[in-house]
Amino acid sequence: MLEQETVAEVRGSTLLSDVSVLFKVRIVVLLLLAALGGLFVAALGWPGAGPFLLIVVTGALTAMGSSAWNQYLERDTDALMTRTRDKRPLVNGAIRRPGWVPYVATAMIVLPVLAVAPSNPALAFFLAAGAFIYVVIYTIWLKPRTNLNIVIGGLAGSAAVLSGGAAVGAWNAPAVIALAVMLFFWTPIHFWALALVYREDYARAKVPMLPVTATPRRAASWGLLHGIGAAISGMAIAFLPGMGLIYALPVGVASAVLLWQGARLVADPVKRRAWRLFHTSNLYLAVVLVAAIVAALA
Repeated sequence: MLEQETVAEVRGSTLLSDVSVLFKVRIVVLLLLAALGGLFVAALGWPGAGPFLLIVVTGALTAMGSSAWNQYLERDTDALMTRTRDKRPLVNGAIRRPGWVPYVATAMIVLPVLAVAPSNPALAFFLAAGAFIYVVIYTIWLKPRTNLNIVIGGLAGSAAVLSGGAAVGAWNAPAVIALAVMLFFWTPIHFWALALVYREDYARAKVPMLPVTATPRRAASWGLLHGIGAAISGMAIAFLPGMGLIYALPVGVASAVLLWQGARLVADPVKRRAWRLFHTSNLYLAVVLVAAIVAALA
């Protein structure tokens, strides 16, 4: 009996892990944090339980649906990459019949968009735009064709921020726009650092990420340039109403660390430093978004 219970627990844990990977839950959490950043700075305080739950539910569903579509479309490419072939359930055989994935993923995108469209068309637009940019423009069109793929694909993250602002009818508030611009610039320095670590993987899969088509130093330099854009737009938010020192101090420190790590990678573009920059960029984004939320609530 104990052995059977243990086996059931292991299977349940494995299933949960596979579902988490399929829907890219870790990335979805960051996108939700971006959407909540847009929500709180647009409201300049607590937006209310309704808008908060609205953006959490609709944002999570559309982001997870987009992520599942991404993995379904890239399953052949993922099988060629050491980073993904053993971890992603559509590649390693954990999900043996993936035919249901496109239907479920589409429903997760379409239903929330249709549900909010009558009462909040701006929110519906940004939810749909984020999914369309990630699945169609980035995954299908740009990623296999150009090394600028992640630059344009980064607009999906910006759409998440704008959806947060739209939930309270203020997607065009200056702080929301600045936060969306910051996330647009942040995406390349973040992803190109990871692509430098897995440069051979992307080359084997014939995916023209910038670190594959350019020298590591050149790729790191372009990443640093985008990092400067992220730092400038991120710090610009400090001068907008409701932010101030509560926001400026942690973001100033995080920006300095991000640019320092980016400069070190340019000077010595090795995998060890690329890994450091990748993790630093994650921390930077979290600091900016949490600081923006805290400042808005203060």
